[in-house]
Amino acid sequence: MNLTPYREALALPGVRSLMLVTLLARVPKTMTVIALTMYVVLDLEHGYAAAGLAGAAMTIGSAVGAPLLGRLVDRRGLRPVLALTTVAEAAFWFTAPLMPYPVLLGGALLGGLLCLPVFGVARQSVAALVPPEKRRPAYALDSMAVELSFMVGPALAVLLATSVSPKASLLVVSGGVALAGVALFWLNPPTRADHEPLDTARPVSRREWLTPRLLGILAISTASTLVLGGTDVAVVAVLRAAEQVEWTGLVLAIWAVCSLVGGFVYGMVSRSVSPLLIVTMLGLCTIPIGFGGTQWWSLALALLPAGVLCAPALAATANAVSQLVPAGVRGEAMGLQNSAITVGLALGAPLAGAVIDASAPAWGFAATGLIGALVGSAFLAAELRNHRRRIAKPTSPAPTPATAAAPAER
Repeated sequence: MNLTPYREALALPGVRSLMLVTLLARVPKTMTVIALTMYVVLDLEHGYAAAGLAGAAMTIGSAVGAPLLGRLVDRRGLRPVLALTTVAEAAFWFTAPLMPYPVLLGGALLGGLLCLPVFGVARQSVAALVPPEKRRPAYALDSMAVELSFMVGPALAVLLATSVSPKASLLVVSGGVALAGVALFWLNPPTRADHEPLDTARPVSRREWLTPRLLGILAISTASTLVLGGTDVAVVAVLRAAEQVEWTGLVLAIWAVCSLVGGFVYGMVSRSVSPLLIVTMLGLCTIPIGFGGTQWWSLALALLPAGVLCAPALAATANAVSQLVPAGVRGEAMGLQNSAITVGLALGAPLAGAVIDASAPAWGFAATGLIGALVGSAFLAAELRNHRRRIAKPTSPAPTPATAAAPAER
């Protein structure tokens, strides 16, 4: 294994501390949905629909707030945004156990709108600390850190809610968010490189950087997490139908380990791989998962090809966004990508659930995988057409020395 790309990325000033702090800071962030669900169901004694509505309110707030906070980082700097969001989100989770359900819905919306932007800040800082040619392994490390945090956070939320109390899990989230915000405030990672000063004389218009290609990357970011969200639900449904639901944790853990392996390999490859191709392959590999057998071990084996593409899909799309936008708007662009990822996760689970309820568990994989493959292949085909046009476009002949010198002589 060639570990040189990782060694070179981690040797850059500030990268190791950024990776460590953001890994730990993401853990309380990944606890939020499960902690809120357990509180609404167990303490408030509402149904799962009410819990889902609270989670949806928080998700909507996060999707709307991410680009707004990113834009604020671009214009005012990181620390004011960290101070605002740390206080606001920690206050929401600290007071949530005192809220009746209607107030909780409004609080979840506001808490999502002003949530600590750990994910966006991490990706933006990677782009500032790492030169473009070395970002692939850096974003691979970042995507693996996301995977690790999702392996720890939800499990910790369930453990606290069941062994202590749901209110205790909310308070732990509050404390964790506060510590994460303080750590990021202390670290104060750069949001642009030293050679990328913010141009305050002329703000960059969205028309200049929100290009069709960037919109395509945002679309496939949504498609990739839609596939992942649908896979989560479909795994549970398949194992429940086979009366093997007790193996759910192990199957999902195997899937997560495959994602880590895929992210690790992606960071070592010497040639760039298009995120459009990765997401297309992720969708194609997801379609047949449910038809590979009903035993837990056969389902785990069927998940392997798609599993190794999960972290690479997230890393490749983040790297693409960092390459396509100028430094002065990188925070807003990363916020838009975070919104795209959030929307995909929010759509994937109910879409797979609706398909499963109307047909069979295996079709949950097929439906979400097909959407991911169609979106990825559509943008991939458009990219190939544009590439062919650029190649076929005639170029004007190079000027001769005499004609090149003519303007100077005149």
